[in-house]
Amino acid sequence: MKTGIIIPCYNEEKRLNTEAFVNFIKENRDYHLCFVNDGSKDKTLEVLYSMKEQAPNAISIVDVKKNSGKATAVRAGARFLYSKSTISTIGFMDADLSTDFRDFKDLVKTLKTEGKLVVFGSRNALGSGEIERNFMRNMFSKFVKQFILLILGLPIRDTQCGAKVFTRSIVPAVYDNAFTSRWLFDVEIFLRLKNYLGKENTMNNIFEQPLMRWVHVDDSKLGMKDALQIPMNLTQIWFNYAFQRNTAANIIPTNFALDTITPELSIAA
Repeated sequence: MKTGIIIPCYNEEKRLNTEAFVNFIKENRDYHLCFVNDGSKDKTLEVLYSMKEQAPNAISIVDVKKNSGKATAVRAGARFLYSKSTISTIGFMDADLSTDFRDFKDLVKTLKTEGKLVVFGSRNALGSGEIERNFMRNMFSKFVKQFILLILGLPIRDTQCGAKVFTRSIVPAVYDNAFTSRWLFDVEIFLRLKNYLGKENTMNNIFEQPLMRWVHVDDSKLGMKDALQIPMNLTQIWFNYAFQRNTAANIIPTNFALDTITPELSIAA
């Protein structure tokens, strides 16, 4: 059984370290890479296909024709990987490799050895190693973090790190419905887990693992306009989930199919 990694991509033509991805997948046959092109306007899709040619059985491409945001891209990748019977663990990481493969493999190892449902990287947890951020981004992140803690009601130090791993069994509960936000879907993931499992069971089944290395890469896809909308988007998420109750008996869908995401989508498996 393999671990599937979703890598959402939007205009990554010049940023993708193709050599690093190809070398990783050739050296780690218990992994499968799923690149999701989120309506890129540059030659990202061509770059992805060039990588696939070098490892055709270990790389898949999901092409979302219209840019829909990271939330939709990750959800599309999760649903595709779930359809492959050889995939037992599904996670996602950023295309810029701000979290490196070594840390990601450590997340997978923890998931399997500790028997958790979700293991996620943390740039804030005690023990984190080489973390690089600029000053303004750091201050804004602290403000957002406090707001998120208020919404979640869970003692999670870093919800927004772009490296998370899930056991196959929990994927339908997390990814069945479309997310409210294009960028803050990580918050929704934890709210869905909380509504599904309950607060205590959620904390017993997730693990926040310090990263040894995380570097913010310039040219972030989250622009100033998007950043200014974060408080409003978080408030909307709060209201959308505040009155939901535990629906464990009904939450696992019987038709967890990729084609329900968008008609404008193609797959190169």
